[in-house]
Amino acid sequence: MKVLIIGLGSIAKKHIASLQKIEGIFEIYALRSSRTSKPYDGVTDLFDIDEVMAMSFDFAIISNPTAEHKSALELVADMNIPLFIEKPLYHTLDIKDIVEKIVRKGTLTYIACNLRFLPCIQFIKQYLSDNHIRVNEVNSYCGSYLPTWRPEQDYRKVYSSIPELGGGVHIDLIHEIDYLYWLFDKPKTVNKVFSHKSSLKIDAVDYANYCLEYDTFNVSLVLNYFRKDSKRSLEIVAEEGTFNVDLLTDSVTKGGELIFQSEERIIDTYPKQMAYFVSCMKGEKKSLNTIQEAYRVLLICL
Repeated sequence: MKVLIIGLGSIAKKHIASLQKIEGIFEIYALRSSRTSKPYDGVTDLFDIDEVMAMSFDFAIISNPTAEHKSALELVADMNIPLFIEKPLYHTLDIKDIVEKIVRKGTLTYIACNLRFLPCIQFIKQYLSDNHIRVNEVNSYCGSYLPTWRPEQDYRKVYSSIPELGGGVHIDLIHEIDYLYWLFDKPKTVNKVFSHKSSLKIDAVDYANYCLEYDTFNVSLVLNYFRKDSKRSLEIVAEEGTFNVDLLTDSVTKGGELIFQSEERIIDTYPKQMAYFVSCMKGEKKSLNTIQEAYRVLLICL
């Protein structure tokens, strides 16, 4: 299979590593923004859009900076090939037209929200469904320390810190909104508070607090860039007890008793989601997170 990658940064390299774990031969080409870009082993560089358009590809991976997703999608929309799109879909809602065009064309799309492949999230989704759990309250939290994300770079100069490039904790950590949407569907109303008051002193949103209202319960979601002791958790207060999902240890407790534990970690979800996408291309499975769904999640986020 011939694969076109638009945006060869750190996340793209994770996707390349995932492809290399799948049985089969993948010829990987990357559209580079500069001829001085450092080569990457196993990837053929392309620098000219006309050269890209003259070639035939089996699918494309969109993994350039968030603020450039729209232009990338406009480039590949008429290539009529499956699209693997790194989250988030975009940093504003000004992408509806290209989303509708891709949907009309019937293009296979998958937006890479890999927490849907984390075993503890899959477990709690199945458990809630199988046991008809009556939910009363949900609390989701993700806090980590932005300066340690890319220690080799000045955190104030990376896209996460720059709103114009698609930065902001609400966009960066849209994973949480995505899995809440996957677990509980679309909320009736969304209230939110965004701020950047912390000691990080960046222009992008570094704290986001959402209240999502459903018919019979509410969801509280807090995201931040400034917590040094990382925490990523989901608490479900139900009629039959409280469930605590720890995404960092991939475990679930109920009333303090361990009911699920996996040795997998978030890094292990990348190969799983890529294998899933390839299965979708082969017609073996149906995409569980299309561009249409991702736009609905973006609406909740923004």
